[in-house]
Amino acid sequence: MNPLAQKTALTIAGFDPSSGAGITADLQVFAAHGIFGTSAITALTVQSTVGVQRVQPVDAIILKETLGMLHEDLPPDGIKIGMLGGVAQVAVVTDYLRSLKGNRPIVVLDPVIRSSSGALLLEEAGFRMLREELLPLVDVITPNVGELMLLAETSGENEATIQAAAKPLAQSAEVSIVVTGGDRAKPDDLVWANGAWTRLEGEHIETTATHGTGCAFSSALLCGMLQGGTLVESAKAAKAYVAEAMRAAIPHGSGKGPINLLWPIQK
Repeated sequence: MNPLAQKTALTIAGFDPSSGAGITADLQVFAAHGIFGTSAITALTVQSTVGVQRVQPVDAIILKETLGMLHEDLPPDGIKIGMLGGVAQVAVVTDYLRSLKGNRPIVVLDPVIRSSSGALLLEEAGFRMLREELLPLVDVITPNVGELMLLAETSGENEATIQAAAKPLAQSAEVSIVVTGGDRAKPDDLVWANGAWTRLEGEHIETTATHGTGCAFSSALLCGMLQGGTLVESAKAAKAYVAEAMRAAIPHGSGKGPINLLWPIQK
């Protein structure tokens, strides 16, 4: 790779000290795809592979200054947004995206609302601001079925109800949607882009290494788009990347362990 052509991706997300999800995972995904990564931490967490015990949002002024300083020196070609932690942090990120002019970066939002262990990661006021103000500023969102239903204020889990929930949300916010299927019995992903649905068939992988799969997927999706892929092509490649990361995982911890995010560069 020509180092002068290397793309830069910014992850705006929480810090997972067990390195399975959030900032630490996103930076590994960027590295595995040959993308230079920068980061702005929205929240500190007390967690491990067993679950999330506590979330402490980072001071909103620190987050704002971090985003400003990074943008002056290392303007991103793409931005991945994960857990935001609180309403003040959602407001800072919303203002940052509104301030971007000229060649806007590709923005992918993984709307993290609850952890896989069930812990609430964003309070109601922050969720409302995310849905009403942040969502229209991004290009792609990657909710799982539960997150999609919260965003669409409805319920259901079969393909018909998923499509019925996602389509009006995508049209009102002018955003593309990849509904990830890892939490469903048949783990197919559904992609709404350019006015059409595409199904990406998945397979169930027997493993306890599932921590951070959503983070990894959205970050890998962004990498694919930065490298010139269409949304559908990038989603398909991201799905394959995460599946192989699950297969290549080395056991760590006593709960839902991390996947092997660096497998492409370990061969």
